[in-house]
Parts: sequence; C-alpha cells; structure tokens
Amino acid sequence: MKLLDKTHKIYLLDDDNFDFPSLEMMNDDLVAVGGDFHPQRLINAYENGIFPWFIDEYNHIHWFSPNKRMVLYPDEFRLTKSLKRTINNKGFVVKTNENFEEVIKNCSTIKRKHEDETWIDENFIIAYTNLYKLGYAYSIETYLNEELVGGLYGVLINDVFCGESMFAKEKDASKVAFYHLCKQAQQNGIKLIDCQVYNNHLASLGAREIPRVDYFKLLKSKN
Repeated sequence: MKLLDKTHKIYLLDDDNFDFPSLEMMNDDLVAVGGDFHPQRLINAYENGIFPWFIDEYNHIHWFSPNKRMVLYPDEFRLTKSLKRTINNKGFVVKTNENFEEVIKNCSTIKRKHEDETWIDENFIIAYTNLYKLGYAYSIETYLNEELVGGLYGVLINDVFCGESMFAKEKDASKVAFYHLCKQAQQNGIKLIDCQVYNNHLASLGAREIPRVDYFKLLKSKN
C-alpha cells in the first residue's frame, strides 16, 4: 500500500495483499484506489469500515470511508401511518435471499434523482453475487402478485448490516423491504444498519449521521 496523496491521505492498494488504511491513516472520504474485487479484499474492506463506490475511467476502484457516516439503529426506523397502511393493506410479500442477483441487477438500472448514472456495473454485480454465494451478502425482496417489485441488498459483517443499494418499481416497495430489514435486524441481534452517506430518503426513514470514529467504535465493538 503506497501513499498517493499526502494532503488527503489517499492510498494505492497493493495487488498482492488485501490491506486497507486504518482509521488513523484516513483523512478525506476517499481513502484508497486500486485493487480488485477479490472476495477477501471486499470482506477486509467492510471489516475496516470501507466500501467500494465506483470504478473510474482508468479502471481503478475507489474505496470510501465517509467522515460523516449515515447509519440507522434498527429500533429507530420511522414507521409512518401511511407506510403502516401500505404494509398491512397493499399485499406485498417479502422474502429474503430468494432472488439476490435480480435485486442487484434492478438496483443497477433504476434511475435515481440524486445520481446521474449508476456505479453498479457488471464488475459490482459479479463481485457481490460472489459474496452472496459465500454467505456474506443478503437481499430483502418485495413481491406484488408474484412479481419482484422492490428490494435491497447489502453485506453482513459481524452484527452490522452494510446496506448497498435499493430499488422500487412500485410505490413504497423499497421502504417495505427496509422495514423488514430492520425487523429482522432486531430479531437477530444486528445492532446497526450502515447506510454509508446522507440522502433525504434515508433520513426520512430514521437514519442519521455519526462521526467516522464513532462508526468504527461500533463496528469493532463486541456484544
């Protein structure tokens, strides 16, 4: 691992090992570039509070650990009256890990207001599908009339669920999946859902920002 930018403390990852910068080595949100999507590298990244966001025009993976981390404590999910009515009356059926690859493919094609284009290309689809096959990645899926209409996926590291992306083809379908993620988290001792970076949609569901150092304490703590 080589220091590329002394001011911002951005590192070039080695090809022959899977090390990442420690908390003390970080400065800005972008902490490293390079490397590959080997499953062990990805697992090491999440265990060290880091996630890949996109691949640049030089085919370098960009690895992030935001100074302000967006998180949601499962018991703080904001269940509005309208969403509760939807859950009870709309007819959505929620499943887990029934159709992981279709969930991530849908996440890669859904247009979002705050993004010009998706970062989820074929490299990400293959990488996270591999993590799913290894038992690290999970999907929560929402069905209506037996059709997949919403869902989310992420990576479970110890007792932190690191959310990656969500999609909805029907109103509130992704919110329903997120609600069920929080219920499953409460039932299975998952203490935190990592939402990575701020957006208004996540904030409306109860997520909030905490300092990076606090996120690392939660990530490393043992229940």
